[in-house]
Amino acid sequence: MKKERPIVPGTVVRSKAGRDEGRFFMVLSLEGEEFAYVADGDLRKVEKPKLKRIKHLYVTEELVSSLQNKLLAGERVENHEIRKSLEAFKQKEG
Repeated sequence: MKKERPIVPGTVVRSKAGRDEGRFFMVLSLEGEEFAYVADGDLRKVEKPKLKRIKHLYVTEELVSSLQNKLLAGERVENHEIRKSLEAFKQKEG
């Protein structure tokens, strides 16, 4: 059985459930052990991230280290940076 990658800020995730099912997001921060704040820089901006249950997220193998470093350092991540990273991830996935 494949072990699921731990979820950390900067991880690219896909929504499993809800109105946004199938959309890709980036984890901005964690709220306890059950929730994560996610944004896609488009419909869900950094200024108003979505609070999702972690069990409703599929964790991909993609980790955007440049944005992870900014998030962990408490620096501001811009919406265009998230959009660019997610677009590059979608292109790579095909």
